[in-house]
Amino acid sequence: MHYTGTIWRPPYEASSLLLEATAGCTHHKCKFCTLYQDLPFPFRMSPLADIESDLQEAQLWHTDPLAMLSAQLQGVPRPSPVRRVFLTGANPFVLQFQRLKTISERIHSYFPTVESIGCFARITDISLKSNAELSELHRCGYDGITIGVETGDDAALAFMDKGYPSQAITAQAERLDAAQISYNFFYLAGISGAGHGIEGALKSAAVFNTTRPKLIGSSMLTIFPESALYQEIQRGNWREEGELEKLAELKALIENLAIPTRFVTDGASNLIQIRGDLPTDQEKLVGYLERLIETADESALRDYRANLRHL
Repeated sequence: MHYTGTIWRPPYEASSLLLEATAGCTHHKCKFCTLYQDLPFPFRMSPLADIESDLQEAQLWHTDPLAMLSAQLQGVPRPSPVRRVFLTGANPFVLQFQRLKTISERIHSYFPTVESIGCFARITDISLKSNAELSELHRCGYDGITIGVETGDDAALAFMDKGYPSQAITAQAERLDAAQISYNFFYLAGISGAGHGIEGALKSAAVFNTTRPKLIGSSMLTIFPESALYQEIQRGNWREEGELEKLAELKALIENLAIPTRFVTDGASNLIQIRGDLPTDQEKLVGYLERLIETADESALRDYRANLRHL
């Protein structure tokens, strides 16, 4: 398989077939991000020949009798039919409509069992497609895309150089809804900075309440020395939220969400792991966070963050 650099995927895509469609990020400007700094280039499209070769290799693993025998001898479970493919790269949804359609056709030709195709996307990637193209991409199988919106706080979006205002989140999510393409959001606790966490959470809840994400996955901001944000801190232009403030921010976000969605904090950056369906589990999650904030020690929590070497 052709994989370039570290392969990032959401935790919930663990059982998907990972197919590299792009490498790197077209934006490559978010001040907090260091995920793709191990690449020798900002962004690259995978050649269709590589994509087809990877599909052939994956198909062989799932159908070849010798591969099946090898798996049995190694005690590895026999591969189950591929139901979902996740295109890797920071934002494969940026690819032009025809390219995405061609990739879907190749996927379905090798794996007729595939029911859906997911990927990461930026809000700005959606705006590049017409309404008709989005609807056609849904018919091609694109569904459950993951969008790193990070926050609905316009000041934080601007400072972190995300490349869009919060209004764009509402507008583009509405277009996905109309095209029947489901989506998940990533939220980044701590992005608003010290003293602004709860304010950022309230603004984010107000924006998210105008959308229909199937899932909101929250991560916690972890600042690495190689990031542009670290340099902003050194210049005195920004201050990091404390760990207790991040937890209070998370609590404020959950208790102000008024949409049915699943809320999770998977991933190494999170101090805690919580999962629940809103509104059913809202009170339980808020209560847990309240108790944790009352009893947790800032310095102990900070030790976890300081010793987190990689996401």
